[in-house]
Amino acid sequence: MDEIRVFPIIITKDKGSNEYPYFVEIPYIDGMTEGKSIADAMEMAKDYIGTFSLENDLPESNTKLPKVKEEVVVTLVTVNVSEYKRKHDNRAVKKIITIPNYLNELGKENGINFSEIMTAALKKKLRA
Repeated sequence: MDEIRVFPIIITKDKGSNEYPYFVEIPYIDGMTEGKSIADAMEMAKDYIGTFSLENDLPESNTKLPKVKEEVVVTLVTVNVSEYKRKHDNRAVKKIITIPNYLNELGKENGINFSEIMTAALKKKLRA
């Protein structure tokens, strides 16, 4: 079962910035990011939370909206942490495979990187 988390975010428009005018605060993980539009800011917040989850434990979901000034947007974002980790966790893991000896010998003679070949084959097979 996938791990789904929900967090409030605070979006403030910075009238002085043209490229990324929407500043995003993610108070429950002390995160900050920015976006080109409100929708982009929400996506950037989801990405920030997902990236944060790769190396840190996330707090439990929190749907309590913080009190803020009237000129800001407060909303909730939902992040499928499990899906994010499946797509973005690039840590190397050691796997043991069995291949015929003649392929092993030919590969060594030709300087083949077996891990690189296996990764490419898996990506192709899994369309990843």
